[in-house]
Amino acid sequence: MERGLSKWAGGTWAPLPREEGGGGVFGAEIETRVTAPYLKLWPRIVVSIAALSLMLKLSERLAKEDLVKRLESELSGDFERAVYRWVLDPEDRDAVLLHVAITKKPVPDYPVIIEISCIQSPEEFLATKRGYQARYKRSLEEDVAQHTSGDIRKFLVGLVSVYRYKGQEINARLANSEADILHKAIKEKAFCHDEVVRIITTRSKAQILATLNNYKDDHGSSITKHLRGDPSGEYLSALRTAIRCFSDHEKYYEKVIRQALNRPGTDEESVTRVVVTRAEKDLKEIKELFQKRNNVTLDHAVAKDTSGHYKAFLLTLLGNQD
Repeated sequence: MERGLSKWAGGTWAPLPREEGGGGVFGAEIETRVTAPYLKLWPRIVVSIAALSLMLKLSERLAKEDLVKRLESELSGDFERAVYRWVLDPEDRDAVLLHVAITKKPVPDYPVIIEISCIQSPEEFLATKRGYQARYKRSLEEDVAQHTSGDIRKFLVGLVSVYRYKGQEINARLANSEADILHKAIKEKAFCHDEVVRIITTRSKAQILATLNNYKDDHGSSITKHLRGDPSGEYLSALRTAIRCFSDHEKYYEKVIRQALNRPGTDEESVTRVVVTRAEKDLKEIKELFQKRNNVTLDHAVAKDTSGHYKAFLLTLLGNQD
């Protein structure tokens, strides 16, 4: 379902007339025309209004679908992708992002799968999974399993299958014991041990943070610094990404967009994803982190590495009024 857009009228979005009597165009007309001689016709008028209401709702739905088709036919490239992502409701947009990431060739885009499953609230992620099923007629879990294998499959399927407890309560004794479990596994290079997967894929965010804090206090360093091995290893990279998303997702997103802008040939897909998905959430905080880290505003960095309507659209979402 697309974002809350009203009926398309002459190139701009205008609200549909109210359906209840006395509240809008149709209501006013009914009030002036329905008088005593016509009271016997009232049941027919009520039926007609109900039919009209249904027609208006259907018209609005078709208008939304028509808008998406127009976007696909009239826009192109990065601008089309950005506008299309923005038009979709959050759960549908994230479903599309997940499907694109899962089916990416030659290998899935693991960070996108991880960030959506780890950063969203349990309710948000459940809505995304429902949106995924409605759009693709398959479950997110089965698609992740189909397009992955080995240790990374076990880890990702665990992440997308869980409905985490979202409360802030923690068990300090459990956090301490599980910090020890993680340290033992890392010391033995058993990064993909079942216990490591269980802790990261099932515990609440608050409990995971308590465990990570215990780990740092006990061993003098953050766990991500100890998760070193083959730099090309997809499982270790996925594990570090999940931990960073849990630890500080705004810092994580700042790094994603910084790397996307600084790489040879801008990674427009990542830039679009961060700006569009965080525009109504915490983009302001991400911008502040970016400026502090890079001594340049995110607006300036985006303007430097993009162009045309795509550039203007991103700058608008970033809050640039120039």
